[in-house]
Amino acid sequence: MGLTLVLGGTRSGKSAYAESLARGSGLPVRYVATADDGDDAFAARIAAHVLRRAAEWETVVADDQLASFARPDRCVLVDGLGTWIAGVIDRGATELCDMPPGAAFDPARSRVRDEVAALARAAAASAAPVIVVAEQAGEGMLPADALSRAWLDALGEATQALAAVAERAVLVVAGRPIELPRATDGACPADASLRQHGDTLVRAGDADHAVNVLAGGPPAWLRTALTRALEDDVAAYPREEAALAALAALHGRSPQEIVPTNGAAQALWLLPAALRPRLAACVHPGFTETEAALRAHRVPVARALRSADEDFALDPSAVPEAADLVVVGNPASPSGTLDPPESVLALRRPGRVVVVDEAFMDLVPGEPASLVRAPLPDVIVVRSMTKSLAIPGLRAGYAVAPAALADRLRAVRPPWSCNALALAALQAMAQRPEALRAAAVRAQAERGDLEQRLTQIDGLRLWPAAANYVLVRVHDGPGVTARLRDAGIAVRPAGSFPGLTAGDLRITARAPRDNERLADVLAAAVAG
Repeated sequence: MGLTLVLGGTRSGKSAYAESLARGSGLPVRYVATADDGDDAFAARIAAHVLRRAAEWETVVADDQLASFARPDRCVLVDGLGTWIAGVIDRGATELCDMPPGAAFDPARSRVRDEVAALARAAAASAAPVIVVAEQAGEGMLPADALSRAWLDALGEATQALAAVAERAVLVVAGRPIELPRATDGACPADASLRQHGDTLVRAGDADHAVNVLAGGPPAWLRTALTRALEDDVAAYPREEAALAALAALHGRSPQEIVPTNGAAQALWLLPAALRPRLAACVHPGFTETEAALRAHRVPVARALRSADEDFALDPSAVPEAADLVVVGNPASPSGTLDPPESVLALRRPGRVVVVDEAFMDLVPGEPASLVRAPLPDVIVVRSMTKSLAIPGLRAGYAVAPAALADRLRAVRPPWSCNALALAALQAMAQRPEALRAAAVRAQAERGDLEQRLTQIDGLRLWPAAANYVLVRVHDGPGVTARLRDAGIAVRPAGSFPGLTAGDLRITARAPRDNERLADVLAAAVAG
């Protein structure tokens, strides 16, 4: 997960901010304390920190070692670096009497350098985050005494060394975090697994059970609308007014609350720039482009994991209270879980924006859990026409939000993001609600047929789903995927979704004949 360095002056709020990051990790926390409560004033500071920390956090006291406290199964929070360096210097005081004055503190500084380098290596190798709090010292005059200068020099060297390798470096001023750019670029590269998608897994001629788009291509009425737009609209810059009016009428909202985008993915990529959250929470397993976007904009991300043992039902209590942005899919992908609206609304908090990715909601007959018609001041709903209309190449999506939030999305959206053909598709779709209902009925029938066949396969676990795909778990996911691929069948390995395993596969439902062939090959592959 990497290293996060949190810098700040005295009483800047750096510790409280670092603690919020630790809470947001979703992991058990090991708090590495470095301060000595030798005097009453400092003891009072330590007591205030203790009261702020969760009771279940493990607290350990550092000596000259730091790297040894890193653990792969928990978030490690070191608070703070300056007091630790002071302790190293103090514990080495007995060595000073035999040293020349100019070199008196060299052994302590050497120990600090070596241990900071070891800590950086441990953080880079750890599967869990390591957060280090450090004083932002040295902005005043150079101290007159040798001891203070030695401490300041060691602290400056240590913070620079950690900042050079940190995934994130944050300066906290007056309680407000300021992201510091990386030495090489201003972006934080996302984990490559967040950018994996099913369309890259389908070869020419494969039976496609990997991409969760209805088969058969766009319906005839949509092809007619697209042909008309190609003839009449593409010679001019795109105009949104007609599509906005149609979508607003479909959802019972105002045109000002509709923001067309280049697919639902672009709407999600607008969030970090438009909302500038301090801590975002992504409910997982879910569509990973949202987290990729947030990390690319250097937004801290907490993962709120759904539990397989609870049928991947949304647990609002898994979301850190400090999160001021929460993104949840409903229905979720890849599990297909449909959460009741009251569970989603339980995510709301003062000062927080809740974004509901409803990219698959139009495949649920009646859309019983949708919030798209609810004009809530803190809720953004993202929709996509890719799946039900079978037009992934057009990139037709939109956000529905209260006017104030919609304006913020538009402010960071590139001009003409939604092209003339996509706008024509959105308008035509909005004017044919009966066609959307028919697509949802078809998706439900195809998924029901697939589920009935999969439940007969021994050695396969299947979870309830509401869209046009299901999530299954098998003993040997890679082996089963390979056997399906050898038979010309593509499915979506789901191990790249946070919270899932290599044994998890997402399978898109198709016509009964296609489902039958898939189930036969899958049963043989699972049986080995």
